[in-house]
Amino acid sequence: MIIGICGGTGSGKTTVANRILQAVGAHDVAFIQQDSYYRDLDKMPLDYRSKVNFDHPDAIDNDLLVAHVRALKSGRTVELPVYDFKNHVRRKETLRLEPKLITILEGILIFAEPRLLEAMDVKVFVDTPDDIRFIRRLRRDIVERGRTMDSVIEQYLASVRPMHQQFVEPSKRFADVIIPEGGHNQVSIDLLSGKIRERLSEERARRAAALSQGAQV
Repeated sequence: MIIGICGGTGSGKTTVANRILQAVGAHDVAFIQQDSYYRDLDKMPLDYRSKVNFDHPDAIDNDLLVAHVRALKSGRTVELPVYDFKNHVRRKETLRLEPKLITILEGILIFAEPRLLEAMDVKVFVDTPDDIRFIRRLRRDIVERGRTMDSVIEQYLASVRPMHQQFVEPSKRFADVIIPEGGHNQVSIDLLSGKIRERLSEERARRAAALSQGAQV
């Protein structure tokens, strides 16, 4: 079961994903963030890297992301890329991810890639007001990514906002579930977590029955 969690930058997608992980149990869930799949800009001069439009689908290595999602769905282990957001390059080390009964895929542009949409069993859109999203992004980029306030505001006006309007907001129509206010909407998270637990129970029962039948044979 692959669950896609989409929404604008700062909408609370990661919070929703983490609360689902806590409710369901991380041992049964594989978690992939689309941010890890930004293209490696190591061949580009450092001064030019920050000017790249990171909110456009072309900034994502979707071929690799799709390949990893399909591999996990077929029961194969993958090596997740690790991205350096300060230098806009892909690090040499990777993170090994084992296939699980549930895979959560989170990112702002996952609904803009038809191959990812096709792989998803449940599509969730986290819908949060623009002003709240901007404040969250401003804090995150300054604290976690070493950005200045002026650079964050400039990027938001130049690319983040227009790309949200062009790609992210229209993709909401693909969602099976829309969660207002992100991680603060506990009712929606509880309902979604309950559905996942139900699916897990069904899968465990199916596997137990298959093992029992095989033992009898």
